[in-house]
Amino acid sequence: MLLKDKVIIITGVGPGMGRKLATVAAAEGAKVALSARSEGLIREVAAEIEAAGGEAIAQRCDVGNMDQCERLAAATLEAFGRIDGLVNSAYRFSHGHELEDNDLGEWQATMDASCWGALRMVKSVIPAMKRQGGGSIVNVSSRSTVQVIPGEGAYVVAKEAIHGATRFLAVELGPYNIRVNAPRMGWLWGVPVENHLKHRAETTGVPFDEIVAGIAKEIPLGVIPPDEECAKSVLFFVSDYSKMVTGTSMDINGGQFMAA
Repeated sequence: MLLKDKVIIITGVGPGMGRKLATVAAAEGAKVALSARSEGLIREVAAEIEAAGGEAIAQRCDVGNMDQCERLAAATLEAFGRIDGLVNSAYRFSHGHELEDNDLGEWQATMDASCWGALRMVKSVIPAMKRQGGGSIVNVSSRSTVQVIPGEGAYVVAKEAIHGATRFLAVELGPYNIRVNAPRMGWLWGVPVENHLKHRAETTGVPFDEIVAGIAKEIPLGVIPPDEECAKSVLFFVSDYSKMVTGTSMDINGGQFMAA
């Protein structure tokens, strides 16, 4: 098992890749602490993991609140005794808020969730990782930082800040054997994207299958990358196979965009 006996915190567990991160990690032997702003889904996913023979806890956490981030770390330590990995998957997506036409409030809110939220979680787990001699932090990012889409300025700025923080933290925490990486995700085939494309089909009149085929055609591997497969790539950074990997990124997008 790739993650046998590791303890991993995953933030932002929702119906898409967040859920797959949790279930795949557990299937690979990890003990998982799941978090999100609402408890319903994370309790459901924790029950699913336990029914399959795994170990999991569900802890409500808004990454915009430092006290809640610290409570999540403390609950994980109380349940499992250590923290080997942190996957910062929580984010706030913002679209259509151009800089000239708003007061930056939406940009600030997006930055607070998508960047500062990750930093709050990092700060919360550093003491445990230092005490135990190391760990791995994964800040999930987006291809939007290198293939900018109009109207996504707030999201792009927040995720680009994550890359700067990742590089800095890799240097700062490296002496403690704590690795920090930021994989960039592209399209993620799962419930959220499926619903988004169904809505697009309804509003444009273009058949759903035609929209999906058009996106897949732009991807060298010929499919919209499934949530579960993308989750496996993210979890590579928590595994011991990436012991010498820190301060970097990796494009997980089926080849749709290849950064130099």
